[in-house]
Amino acid sequence: MLDKITDQGWNGTECAARLEGVVQPAWLGCVVWRDTSEPVMWRADETELLPGAPVGTAVLSEAPELPGEWWEALNASLNALAAQSTTRVATPDTVPVTQALVTESIRSVFPDDFDTTVKRWVPAHADLNWANMTSPAFSLFDWEDWGNAPLGLDSASLWASSLAVPALAERVRHERRSDFESRDGKLMTLFVCSKILGPYVHPEDPRLEPARRMAKQVIEELQAG
Repeated sequence: MLDKITDQGWNGTECAARLEGVVQPAWLGCVVWRDTSEPVMWRADETELLPGAPVGTAVLSEAPELPGEWWEALNASLNALAAQSTTRVATPDTVPVTQALVTESIRSVFPDDFDTTVKRWVPAHADLNWANMTSPAFSLFDWEDWGNAPLGLDSASLWASSLAVPALAERVRHERRSDFESRDGKLMTLFVCSKILGPYVHPEDPRLEPARRMAKQVIEELQAG
């Protein structure tokens, strides 16, 4: 819709091309046109071909084989991304992430007594999962939702998409431990857990129990200060 043009998704791929130190397909150009029968604008972006296939689906059920160089490239890219600046606001699940959204999402599932105030906001991909990265050569794509978000959102999102494979989830936590050990990273862990454990929970989701266990641990850590 026309009122979305300056907001989520419209030029995310083009804007992401200016990010330094982030491994991604080069942006080559775009075509934009207006619908002749509806108040809608369309846009198609062209990038380089991906250097490999996506690692897998958004949520994995078995561990992928990823070399050490892959993890090094992931860490370097996420660290470089978080060190930059943007006026964009991240839109995970197409919803702009705000302090109010973080508090509402966490409180809806975890009403315990702890402060949900985010201290640090940094640029994030905001849709980091196994379907948006390639292997064996690392590359990060699908930049429609990127923008400022609480520190640790990307790491927590990737961890959540790995929960059905305990060893993989633990690897993500190990590789991104500086995020997970931060207070904001703990809040983002609860934020992603709230989506797994919320009102639309699927009783057979293999991520339920590990999400509950981690949420309990994180809440205790937050309450301990």
